Amino acid sequence: NGMLAQDEQFQAEQNARLVRSAERYYRTMFTGRVSTWNLRDRHMSDTLEALWQHLNRRNSSQTRIAVWEHNSHVGDARATDMGARGEYNVGQLTRERHDGETLLLGFSTYHGTVSAASSWGGPVERKAVNPGLQGSYEELFHSVAETAFFLELGARAPATLYTPRLQRAIGVLYLPASERRSHYFNCTLTDQFDAVIHFDTTSALKPLDHLGGWESGAPDTYPFGL
Repeated sequence: NGMLAQDEQFQAEQNARLVRSAERYYRTMFTGRVSTWNLRDRHMSDTLEALWQHLNRRNSSQTRIAVWEHNSHVGDARATDMGARGEYNVGQLTRERHDGETLLLGFSTYHGTVSAASSWGGPVERKAVNPGLQGSYEELFHSVAETAFFLELGARAPATLYTPRLQRAIGVLYLPASERRSHYFNCTLTDQFDAVIHFDTTSALKPLDHLGGWESGAPDTYPFGL
């Protein structure tokens, strides 16, 4: 029925587009004329759109796609400091392309442990996550005194969530000593996400390979230090 040929054509086009985008990305890293963040998220968003259109041509009903990414890519950049700097992301671009058909879901934690590096290209370590800073969404959610909960935003959100607050982002790196500067930014949660899942205590994802540095990281008795 021609589906295999369509798939092969789609894959060939995506591979060619990837090479073109990669060249632009690495050239920009040296020239600094355009934000590499915008180039990367525009490429991811265009890939998502192309995949959606390709699957719609194959299916009789409209395709739904779930995208798993870091909060900084999924949350609408216009509601954060990123937007003020002229940066956009996948969440914003998807909302603009599919208004009313997009659900942005964020995740949050107050403390615990995380697997992250101390420098780019550095080894993964098991690090203790500091408690959320005063005035942050993490601290606010911790005050609810629930170990985990789902929070629907939008018109049903409590008024206190419409006030801009600090929000933490932990990615490849986690630098507890400079956490305020390195990992916190201002945002308005009700504009950033449609819903949030909060885990008050999080546990580091254990690498499949045995890593001595990871094992000797945060103590097993964290946060009690016994």
